[in-house]
Amino acid sequence: MIAVAILAAGRGTRMKSHLPKVLHSLGGRSLVQRVLDSLSDIQPSRRLVIIGYGGDAVQDALQLEAGLEFVLQTEQLGTGHAAQQLMPHLQGFEGDLLILNGDVPLIRPQTIKLLLDTHQQAQNAATILTAHLPDPKGYGRVFCDGQNIVKQIVEDRDCTMAQKQNRRINAGIYCFRWSALAEILPQLQSNNDQQEYYLTDTVNYLEPVMAVDVDDYQEILGINDRKQLASAYGILQTRVKEDWMAAGVTMVDPDSITIDDAVQIAPDVIIEPQTHLRGKTSIQSGCRIGPGSLVENSQIGKNVTVLYSVVTDSVVQANSRVGPYAHLRGRVEVGETCRIGNFVELKNTTLGDRTNVAHLSYLGDATVGTQVNVGAGTITANYDGVNKHPTVIGDRSKTGSNSVLVAPITVGADVTVAAGSTLTDDVPDDSLAIARARQVVKPGWRLPEAKSDQQNKKPSD
Repeated sequence: MIAVAILAAGRGTRMKSHLPKVLHSLGGRSLVQRVLDSLSDIQPSRRLVIIGYGGDAVQDALQLEAGLEFVLQTEQLGTGHAAQQLMPHLQGFEGDLLILNGDVPLIRPQTIKLLLDTHQQAQNAATILTAHLPDPKGYGRVFCDGQNIVKQIVEDRDCTMAQKQNRRINAGIYCFRWSALAEILPQLQSNNDQQEYYLTDTVNYLEPVMAVDVDDYQEILGINDRKQLASAYGILQTRVKEDWMAAGVTMVDPDSITIDDAVQIAPDVIIEPQTHLRGKTSIQSGCRIGPGSLVENSQIGKNVTVLYSVVTDSVVQANSRVGPYAHLRGRVEVGETCRIGNFVELKNTTLGDRTNVAHLSYLGDATVGTQVNVGAGTITANYDGVNKHPTVIGDRSKTGSNSVLVAPITVGADVTVAAGSTLTDDVPDDSLAIARARQVVKPGWRLPEAKSDQQNKKPSD
């Protein structure tokens, strides 16, 4: 059996924020959520989150994670003290305990699995994750023999100058045989300059303790301030983009592109500069996204172009073109081979196949059929100041430029709406709708002269 405890009680004062540190976002997910996601390869039987500062906010943020147990640490007196809070909750537990930090979000699932497998195969009392840092300042140093058996761990602030030359550091990620750890935890002392209980002191009482080095030291970097948060995002982006380019995705200027790691991209997609892919987005093969586009929580079909546009919470089917300067939001569904052109906004709208909304239009809460042509400047007046109302346009209909469809309204199939019309009533199939004032022309008409102009006018000779 495997239990996992995540240390998430700290405030993170260097973040300069009222938000608990572990709830700060990295690439669309909180730090602590990323740590939870890293458990995907080991399937623990229990998951415990140790909370303190902002504990209610942490619980609320993780409420969709089924089966989580929350352990309150009322005072933050070090990692050893945090582990001591687990004792009543794990009483009678027989198995291994994995301890992770909620502010170390770049750890890979395969690294955690390697740590656990090594621990179990070697039948260690404890196994700790270590890394060799180019600059280990601020990290506890780990001292091992030739078989990676740990002899001593010394916190950076307690190291002598000679000990600080060791670049193998403690990543703060541990796997313990719980029965052995539970015996040791009450013996921890706080006789150090921070007067805290260090979990690292347990290696002085447990045997054997083994170190497992992680190949990529960036996995174990912690987040303590906004600069480190930005650095972690850069590392995450490098990982994601390199993986997708290796999988057959072209990125014209990778440094200007950002991609959340939840995004899915098929081979033979071209991503242009200044493009950002967010959330649960999927891009099918043959697409060209950007330049200058944002696609968020949306599904893009094959051979779609999205140029200088924003697409959120929407679906665009194959062979359609979006943009430039279009905005799709709020559950838009665009059919196949459609054109959504310049300065068009669609909201909560469905378009049938081969329908065009080429320029300067707004369609909200509308259902539009197939082969419809929406003329320039057409809008649906869907809001009466209190409620939103639907518009329906049938197959093969056409709206002239500057048409206004006042919802609720249904325009049938094969209808032509004359340019400049404002429709307030339903229109039957196969008809022409004209709703505008008749043009009046008055020959020879001029604006009357103002009185002051007449008074100032000189008499003719």
